[in-house]
Amino acid sequence: MQKTLKQLKLSKINSGTATGLKWFDSKSDKLESFSPVDAALIGAVYTTTRPDYEKVVKQAQKAFEEWRLTPAPKRGEVVRQIGEQLRKYKQPLGELVSYEMGKSLQEGLGEVQEMIDICDFAVGLSRQLYGLTMHSERPGHRMYEQYHPLGIVGIISAFNFPVAVWSWNTMLAWVCGDVCIWKPSEKTPLTGVACQNIIQEVFKRNNVPEGVCCLINGGREVGEWLSHDKRIPLISATGSTRMGKAIGAAVGERLGRSLLELGGNNAIIISEHADLDMSLIGCVFGAVGTAGQRCTSTRRLIIHEKVYKKFTEKLVNAYKQIKIGNPLDQKNHVGPLIDKDAVQAYLNAIETAKQEGGKILVEGGVLKGKGYESGCYVKPCIIEAKNSFGIVQHETFAPILYVMKYKTLDEAIAMQNDVPQGLSSAIMTVNMREAEKFLSHAGSDCGIANVNIGTSGAEIGGAFGGEKETGGGRESGSDAWKVYMRRQTNTINYTPNLPLAQGIKFDL
Repeated sequence: MQKTLKQLKLSKINSGTATGLKWFDSKSDKLESFSPVDAALIGAVYTTTRPDYEKVVKQAQKAFEEWRLTPAPKRGEVVRQIGEQLRKYKQPLGELVSYEMGKSLQEGLGEVQEMIDICDFAVGLSRQLYGLTMHSERPGHRMYEQYHPLGIVGIISAFNFPVAVWSWNTMLAWVCGDVCIWKPSEKTPLTGVACQNIIQEVFKRNNVPEGVCCLINGGREVGEWLSHDKRIPLISATGSTRMGKAIGAAVGERLGRSLLELGGNNAIIISEHADLDMSLIGCVFGAVGTAGQRCTSTRRLIIHEKVYKKFTEKLVNAYKQIKIGNPLDQKNHVGPLIDKDAVQAYLNAIETAKQEGGKILVEGGVLKGKGYESGCYVKPCIIEAKNSFGIVQHETFAPILYVMKYKTLDEAIAMQNDVPQGLSSAIMTVNMREAEKFLSHAGSDCGIANVNIGTSGAEIGGAFGGEKETGGGRESGSDAWKVYMRRQTNTINYTPNLPLAQGIKFDL
């Protein structure tokens, strides 16, 4: 790991504040990063002070004045080069993501690949930030709409995808002409510093204005500075529903915009017409991938009563084959939870489920002994439950899977929708009528609805996000770019007359 840290230009103590090429040298409080893999101290960053925060925002404002006038395809060229730079550093950055966050190395490398993919997407987008042309009711008039950059975009990211979600926002915002201030999770600060180091070479080579890419670090207080700052028109925040409600209220009070990607309580419906062997793969990965710490992790399986016994037996057998251990060892399927607070939340959820009447099908627990010294490794758990249980209605960021029966598809869809969250959903069926109903107005109420794939693993080409307590935001593909811009309607009169709309007469 020391070689990896050296490749990414990380030290024992790093500045946590930057405006592009410039790092701030204020010696403030230290934010230490301990790996959940082995409890080792990886490194630390100095948190951002309030005076330094003010300098960052002012520099970002100054950079916006220049960056927004750079032609969009030229902004896209900078992003293209960043994608190439990420390809160069994919291995060490993927290793750091895995070690600092705890996800498997394959998932860590996959997260960096998402960054590369969104760069490619954004490059194409830089040549098609299009508006519409409309017909005017007045003769000799032309109407159209266009999109302009917003200004500063504040990005608050979560620990579970410490770099990918930042890139989803940043690469789109940059080609749109915005500048960005990023506050990484306080649980994974080093990946943020590493990303800043990686892109500095590209920025220097292209004379990108100082302040286009800003980094700040710290806890809740630093996030609140962003949320309450009237100079920042858009806050994109990823995290818990509780956090999102606080940010949404703060940004809404000042009539700013917020893009919220919050909790998920994702279900897969297993139809009597499902291919059970194929379904098993999607269900198991969805439930245990990233140790259940994805917002799209599968939390609930709603299984038709005719195949319930057969499929749960397959699940239990599959769980016996899961290998838990150091995520840098690619033979392991599941790494640790992020920290001991997450472990306690996992244990509390299991106990609560038991008290509510849940039946344990696969026992959970904390792993101890050689290789598990950090105390953050837990066993994926399966619990037979009812959808109405309070704990089932709640999102627990851990590998706990609740299974339940249904009789009719209408009942299954109602169960799937009967939770506060609305992020990702899926149905496993080879019956076309069932699949189409699930995707219809009377089907899933989630932002993502899949057929014959699991809830976890979104492609960057589609807009990512959910409804209800998931926050309503959309990131990444499709036309998600529009949230980073302001829409303007233009009317041009090319005649010597000035007719008013709706035939109103106003003669002088």
